[in-house]
Order: sequence, then C-alpha cells, then structure tokens
Amino acid sequence: MSVPPIHVIGGGLAGSEAAWQIAQAGVPVILHEMRPVRGTDAHHTDGLAELVCSNSFRADDWTSNAVGLLHAEMRNLDSLILACGDAHQVPAGGALAVDRDGFSAAVTARLTSHPLVTIERGEVAGEPPADWDSVIIATGPLTSPDLAAAIQGLTGEDELSFFDAIAPIVTLESVDMDIAWRQSRYDKAGPAGDTQAYINCPMDRDQYEAFIDALLAGPKSEFREWENVPYFDGCLPIEVMAERGRETLRHGPMKPVGLTNAHRPEDKAWAVVQLRQDNALGSLWNMVGFQTKLKHGAQSEIFRMIPGLEKAVFARLGGLHRNTFLNSPRLLDRQLRLRAQPRLRFAGQVTGVEGYVESAAMGLVAGRLAAAERLGQALEAPPATTALGSLVNHITGGHLDAGRGSFQPMNINYGLMPLVEAPKRDADGRRLGSKVRSRGRKLAMGERALADLAAWASDAPGQHSTHQSQAIPEV
Repeated sequence: MSVPPIHVIGGGLAGSEAAWQIAQAGVPVILHEMRPVRGTDAHHTDGLAELVCSNSFRADDWTSNAVGLLHAEMRNLDSLILACGDAHQVPAGGALAVDRDGFSAAVTARLTSHPLVTIERGEVAGEPPADWDSVIIATGPLTSPDLAAAIQGLTGEDELSFFDAIAPIVTLESVDMDIAWRQSRYDKAGPAGDTQAYINCPMDRDQYEAFIDALLAGPKSEFREWENVPYFDGCLPIEVMAERGRETLRHGPMKPVGLTNAHRPEDKAWAVVQLRQDNALGSLWNMVGFQTKLKHGAQSEIFRMIPGLEKAVFARLGGLHRNTFLNSPRLLDRQLRLRAQPRLRFAGQVTGVEGYVESAAMGLVAGRLAAAERLGQALEAPPATTALGSLVNHITGGHLDAGRGSFQPMNINYGLMPLVEAPKRDADGRRLGSKVRSRGRKLAMGERALADLAAWASDAPGQHSTHQSQAIPEV
C-alpha cells in the first residue's frame, strides 16, 4: 500500500529541512516553491534555502551557547541544513557562517536527488487544496499575499507582519587593509580554528559622532502600506538603533572590546565596524549588524565614511522587507498544527521563531511530527529540556499572553529551558565565582538536553541518521 505524500509549501530553510526529514522517514513529500515563477523582494535566485540576510548561523559551541546547543541537537537528528552548513562553512570566529551560494546549491542538490522528494515550482495561491490532507506551511518571511490572506482568514488574526532589514556586502579588494585588520573578538577560534575571521574597521570618537549624525540625517525607505508593522528587535536597522541613543551602536554591533589594532596597538578604538566573510572564495564580506533601510545612494555615501571603507565597492546594498508570523500560542497545538484546521502544520519563522537555525529547527520538528502521523505512529514534540523542545514550548504555550502584540519572535536562549542547579563550591570546598557557575550550568543544561533528545529520537520513525552523535564529555 502506497503512502500518500505530505505537501510542504516553501523552499526556504524550514521547508527544505521539513521535506528532508519527511523523506528520510520513508514518506514521500512534494515541496512547493514559488520561485522563479513568482519572485520576492528579498530573494535573488531560485535556489532552495537561499540566505536573504546574514550568512551566519551564529555561535557553534554547544557547551556554552544556546544556539550552539541547537546546532548540536539538529546535527544529531540528521539535519540537512546543518550538514550543508558544515560542508560550506567560511571562517567566522566562534560562529558557524557559510558560503551562501555553495550552501543553497548543496541543499538544492540533496533534495533534488532524493527519490522521495518531488519539487514543484509555482505559487500555492490561497488556502491549500482540500485533498491535501497533510500540509506544512513554511513560507517564512515573505509569504505571498494570497496565502497570507488565506491564513488570516483561517486564524481570524488582524495582522501577521513585522519588518526585517538586510545588511550590505562589500568586496574584499575594496577594503583598505592599511587601516583595517583581521582579528576575531578576543582572538576566539571558531569551528575552523581561525582567530582572524573578521575584518575590523576602527573609528575614533569624532569619526563615530560624525557617522551617527549621518545615519540619523540620511534618507530612509518607507512603505506607507506597512507603516503600522513593528520591527523585530533582533534585526533592527542600524539607523533605528542610532535613534535609540548615540551610544547604542558602540555598545552593540560596533563595540570595540576584545580587539587590538594591528597597525597601532597603542590606540584604543572608540568603535569598530566588523566585516564577516560571506563566500567561500573570501571575495565578499558582509557588514555585521548593519541591517539598514537607508536609501541606496545614502548607503554608499555614509558607509564610505567608515575608516577602511572609503573606496568600498558594494556587491549588495542593504534593504528592508516584510516578515510574517502567527500568534502561535493561540493558534497552534503542540504538534504545530493549526487548531482551526489540523491538516495544516506550520514551520519556520511564520511560527514566531527568529533566526536561520531556529527556523530550520521548527522545520525539522514539523517534518518529523508529520511523518510520524502519516505512518500512524505517536510522536510528541521534543521535551522542553532540549533546545528544540523549548522553542516548541515557547511558541505553543510557554508565552504569557499580555494582550495584543505581546507574542513576538524569539531566538533560542537558555531562558526558554528549565534551569539546573550549578555547583556553588569546587571539590575543595572553595566558593565558585558567578562566571564559573554560569559555565557549569550551561554545560549541565547541554548535557541534559542531548541525553533527553537521544531518548526522544529513539521513538521517532525512519531513523536514517548520517551524522555522528554529538559527544558528551565526562565531567
């Protein structure tokens, strides 16, 4: 007896991961991607899992960082996104960053060649057909207007949107390395062991003040039909951050700590702009934290005020696009199904998670839950002690409803997970400092998460893992 296919709408990070997990469980899947038949304001290719903003999957250390723990959990569950990210990583200090073109091409190739995956190009306009009895909607930040309207009709929600912004990319050969220098903050080595993964452009106080003035005065793009749509704090335009206070940027993306000017070690920068490698060739570098809605002409002029970027050649300028998410605590059950129509599951940013990895993570969970349901097997969401489960818990019930607009997109963080008691004294009875206790707590939470995830995964259908499990060291 043949198994009916599951339909996944959206070929971004979440949709690609969901399709992979379904197929790896032995269930056929049809992946619907509207590009190139219909484009978006942010995408430039028709590749699956195209990265439209940063190329970073953020910190990769599972022992001390929540997103690194999410990486480890996903690797242990045969994540397509993490496998392709690992295969196409570029130097990024303690972070996992990828060559965006090679990464997208790898995801596309893996799914195209999978015998249980069918890719259909074209828009699913409006509500999915009634005879699609199992659907995952993973349309991400740029859900098409017709589908968004259909979702609104099913949910009764007034609005589903907020703003996201995109950072510019410059060519390496246009950076003045007599002014800039390579160094990772605090010389921290990343997954590839590189302690010089970033290019740093220093500013003195006068240069910083002039830069802030220019940011505040520069002409911005505005879209009247979106005027009431809020920004998400995790992707604020740089000029919006500047409006919150002149010191905001130098305590945020332009903080100078942990860096020493290789040309003038005795000089302490007032602020530093960092560039991070964007492709495998190392020819393109993105401006870290420089999401912007400045008009293109103003970007070229203002960003060339940055020392080392006076002659910058921009491979891509920044921009602004709309994002979309549900009021998931009210609308979704623990299986990520729409309460009003359980044949529809949701995954990715549309559920109210923020970030590439978090979006892919919800695709992973939705894919496994849908596959188990199709195979007639009972499978609950991962336990809340795991990073994966804590995200599910947040979007489906962990949020305290404080009225209209109170549910907002969330990155993974330790605050979403049940805490563990950290030892207060060492083996000799000496009192441990707060930093040591914090590291111990994070390590213990990671060990617990990976152990609990392994137990959960043993109950999942179609075990086809090709990745070695993350080792848990003895402590």
